[in-house]
Amino acid sequence: MSIFNSKYDYQRFEELLYTTNSKITKKLSDIRGTKPQSPHPVWTEERGETLVDIGAYCLMPNHFHILIKSKNEKDTALFFQRLQMSHSKYFNKKNNRTGVLFQGKIKSEHVISNEYLKYLFAYIHLNPVKLIQKDWKESGIKNQGEAKKYLYSYEYSSFLCFLTEQPKSSILNFSVFPQYFENREDFKKHIFEWISTTPLSTPGVDKVGASKIV
Repeated sequence: MSIFNSKYDYQRFEELLYTTNSKITKKLSDIRGTKPQSPHPVWTEERGETLVDIGAYCLMPNHFHILIKSKNEKDTALFFQRLQMSHSKYFNKKNNRTGVLFQGKIKSEHVISNEYLKYLFAYIHLNPVKLIQKDWKESGIKNQGEAKKYLYSYEYSSFLCFLTEQPKSSILNFSVFPQYFENREDFKKHIFEWISTTPLSTPGVDKVGASKIV
């Protein structure tokens, strides 16, 4: 089932990626209420020390992917608990439903290879292509121009944060991850090289960062 049913659902979850990633507990409604004149109240909120460091993310209609650098197991678990609990409570209330939204624990994989870590920046950001061609990883992208255009238009990932300055760029902490890309053109080149790779296949990659949804 879908866990995002509207543009606002996606945008609110992105705000949660920022606000729940803090040792300070704050509600989104409280943050917005204290800064009614600000066009981006969440992204300018002081949150103190973070629980994890986020390097990339992508929200899909029925799951999400997040690349994180864990500081310790306790804080990592707390971050995901807050993130999923807050979205579940909001989603259930909005849609007049009850029960579990996310089933089981977050599926995760420890990344120890530089080659694999660099690949993940492409894999995570290329996920939206599945929305216009489901079998692209197995069969290759049939229309590369269309795929590139779609990535530029897809708002619910960190893709554009790597290419332009975005208010939500504060979700990410670029400094703690290897500097694989010297500039924005390097990042774009890395992503688009994978678009032209047929087929896209890396053992175990589907297990990285995805939540199992009921």
